[in-house]
Amino acid sequence: MPPKQHTPPDLPPMKDLTIENITDNVHTINSKCPDPRLQFLLQRLVNHLHDFARETRLSVAEWEKAIEFLVDVGKISTDVRHEFVLLSDVLGLSLLVDGINHPKMKNSTEGTVLGPFHTLDAHHVEHGHQISHDPEGEPLFAFCTVKDTQGKPIPNVAVDVWETDSKGFYDVQYEDRTTPDGRAIVESDENGIIQFKAIVPVPYPIPNDGPVGKLLERLNRHCYRPSHMHFMFKKEGFDRLITALYLRGDPFETSDAVFGVKDSLVIELGKVGDVEGLADKYGVSPDTKLLRYDFVLITEEEAKQVQEEEAWKEAKRQDCNLKVVNGLIVPQ
Repeated sequence: MPPKQHTPPDLPPMKDLTIENITDNVHTINSKCPDPRLQFLLQRLVNHLHDFARETRLSVAEWEKAIEFLVDVGKISTDVRHEFVLLSDVLGLSLLVDGINHPKMKNSTEGTVLGPFHTLDAHHVEHGHQISHDPEGEPLFAFCTVKDTQGKPIPNVAVDVWETDSKGFYDVQYEDRTTPDGRAIVESDENGIIQFKAIVPVPYPIPNDGPVGKLLERLNRHCYRPSHMHFMFKKEGFDRLITALYLRGDPFETSDAVFGVKDSLVIELGKVGDVEGLADKYGVSPDTKLLRYDFVLITEEEAKQVQEEEAWKEAKRQDCNLKVVNGLIVPQ
């Protein structure tokens, strides 16, 4: 028995499709989508994909190779190795999406890429805790503040911190991993202060034994990230901040494989003894390297306002029948 016809009566038949008319036909048949945002996303995605194929005269062999590449990216991905995130990172997409979704005000801390090695099993620790137990790492004391855009300390912010060991590997890259290391969650105190012990970050290669690594090799790009420590800030009423601090003078400071470095996030390490009373108060050797930074968070309302303004600017720039709903561009 032949299948029932499901083509709506007001749609033209999808026949005699050509290079010139295929795009409009795909838009037409997708136009019945009841979700305006999904319809808009698919319309633009199809536009760019089809234009890419036409502009490059994409060959079948190249198309097949691209499909094979994406399949390989999926095959190697696991719960602790997110190869698709890595692919997004090396193409600069991760940084772009974060910048769009978490816009910052001029006096707030800039965001950067999450990276593929964040986990959800970090332990909540007390202030002064040693988050890295690598005996070969150079000791580091982190002393930072968390404030709002008015300069007021923000207490009880959950600050998720993670870094590699002295060899440039995250704990999840070791097969014998039994407990989180080089990562922890510490809450800011009543003065907005967080302080913990760690090790001095080192440069390291992103995983380059998979399809993304092979792509970088074909592009004649290196696979290294400069020395850095990751931070994620969460508190109800404030826009989530994902960022990192990078060490000035690192050999890969200006060529990060995942485009994460921003000038405002590049720091120089000092020594604990450089700050009067710090060593005695926290029981840390004066010769220990010191990481200091004043993080500034924006509220959800502030972020929503900036995001709305930027979305309207983009909608008007495109000069077409668009509007903004909840910070997202949709067709009128």
